[in-house]
Amino acid sequence: MSMTLTPQQIRIFRLVRDWRNTRGYSPTMQELADELGISKVTVFEHVEALVEKGALVRRPNKARSLAIADEAALPDEQARAGALPLIGRIAAGHPVEKYEQQETLHLETIFGPRRGQRGNLFALQVDGMSMRDEGILDGDYVIVEQRNVARNGERVVALLPNGETTLKTFFREKGHIRLQPANPEFEPIIVDDCAIQGVIVGVLRRYEG
Repeated sequence: MSMTLTPQQIRIFRLVRDWRNTRGYSPTMQELADELGISKVTVFEHVEALVEKGALVRRPNKARSLAIADEAALPDEQARAGALPLIGRIAAGHPVEKYEQQETLHLETIFGPRRGQRGNLFALQVDGMSMRDEGILDGDYVIVEQRNVARNGERVVALLPNGETTLKTFFREKGHIRLQPANPEFEPIIVDDCAIQGVIVGVLRRYEG
């Protein structure tokens, strides 16, 4: 779904989307105001307009209540068929601090024209070999479906309690979560809880000829 937004509304939309992708939660109205250098009242007016246009949804009585509406996309982003946001590198060895939006991965550049594209997907480049035995190698691109729940056995992008992210296979077990590597050289990560950022739905690899 594309929308007609003002430049300031586009900035707010992108900030909300990027915070949720990189931090796992939305900015508050005050944090948006601080990022943009405008008043909290002005931010609230723009957010109201974004909600009315169907770009954002807001959960009542929550400080971090903003979320991107299903299938919402900026016009220039929707037009880039076969392109996914490439938002950084994801650890497949030891966790890294976080990932940040950087550029766009054009699938047609790597594999030729692509027809059709599901919404709510993004790409990460793998850094490490802990998922080697699942066929996910250092330098590969994983295509991630953005969601915050996972089933046992799914390969996930997980945000750890210390703020680091990692790519592992998810298992919820009694009293804890096990994030399992697919390489005997790496130990499982055991945590009481973690935030699921997305589930891996594909792997891309480019071979130099």
